[in-house]
Amino acid sequence: MQYINYKGSKISYTDQGKGTAIVLLHGFLENSTMWATFLPHLLKRNRVITIDLLGHGQTECLGYVHTMELMAEVVEVVLNHVKVRKVVLVGHSMGGYVALALAKIFPDAIKGLVLLNSTTHADSDERKMLRTRAIKAVHTNYSNLVRMSISNLFRPKSRTIFASEIKQVKQEALKTPLQGYIAAQEGMKLREDLEVLLNFSPYPKLMFIAEKDPILNYEAALKQVENTNVKKIILPDGHMSHIENQQEVIDGLLAFVKEC
Repeated sequence: MQYINYKGSKISYTDQGKGTAIVLLHGFLENSTMWATFLPHLLKRNRVITIDLLGHGQTECLGYVHTMELMAEVVEVVLNHVKVRKVVLVGHSMGGYVALALAKIFPDAIKGLVLLNSTTHADSDERKMLRTRAIKAVHTNYSNLVRMSISNLFRPKSRTIFASEIKQVKQEALKTPLQGYIAAQEGMKLREDLEVLLNFSPYPKLMFIAEKDPILNYEAALKQVENTNVKKIILPDGHMSHIENQQEVIDGLLAFVKEC
């Protein structure tokens, strides 16, 4: 890992390889280690940058609310530091929200955009209420809540098939500090709807959509890409497609990067 300082907080990232620059952004309660099995494939012909988002992995918190725009600023700071001008952005879940914020604020930096188990839509009122409840509950039983949250991201049958992988995901999730958990939840509640980017942005776009995703509605996800030039790849399992449908995601990413 490498580090830079931004507004007094340590930001952690990796920068490897040569070729088209790909930036990998993890989801909520994840960190850059989630991409470990992807790196050998992507690094064959590409430069790959992974970033621990605010309050996750080895990156410190920056205040009490980590908006998607603030996280996007951190990503841009890292890109400026490593002197990369154009990137293919890949974001899983919350990482997709950050990627969208970056695409809105710094559109000239985007060579391609990939949303993996993510959405352009803002939180519904129901989703905001669930986040608020989680923020209250996490103060009293952090470990159990985090473990349960991770298990619920997988399709039920996947919880047996990928038991060892899920154990590792939980271990990494529990490294997230309480402030990081709360700040990210508050930030996701505030994010705006950015579906307009699917219709009017000029760069190639790809969405991985999971049929049994317990977090994102499958029909709503399909509707987002109707009448757009967004490429979609449909996967059969849950919210953790990088584990549940790993080879399909790797193959899809490699093909997309070539197109960019």
